[in-house]
Amino acid sequence: MAASGLNSEEFVKPNVPVLQKWRHLAHLTDFALTLKETLNNINKESFNNFVLRMGINQGPITAGVIGARKPHYDMWGNTVNVASRMESTGKAGCIQVVQATAQILHEFGYVFEQRGLVTVKGKGKLMTYYLIGKQTGKKSPPEDKISLRGIIRDVVKIQHSD
Repeated sequence: MAASGLNSEEFVKPNVPVLQKWRHLAHLTDFALTLKETLNNINKESFNNFVLRMGINQGPITAGVIGARKPHYDMWGNTVNVASRMESTGKAGCIQVVQATAQILHEFGYVFEQRGLVTVKGKGKLMTYYLIGKQTGKKSPPEDKISLRGIIRDVVKIQHSD
């Protein structure tokens, strides 16, 4: 599970343009696509067939530390539940989102394929989409550019050194 846009010091005003308000969601989506690409490369080099199934959603969450004996950080809320359902009802190797998320990410140049209505526990039928990729030539929103490939490469190196 991953979350973005949790900086409590950065309050987003209601009239902020979509490209500014949801920039963190685009970065998270870039990260998800890079994870998928990296796993495909690992599979090619190691003759494995590991597959990710991911769900992405946007909206408010509640988060905090729980547990007296073994405390850990966790996230709750409708946003988390729907993202989890997008993962669990999705197809192996795909990233599934609801219509509202697809509409936001479309503004950043992401391309989707409509999956159709999916019955989601507690929500009824939701229109869902599979993330296909990003339009070539469309750049991620400007911000401190961090190489996601570099981050994933470093994580893989750390795992292999254990």
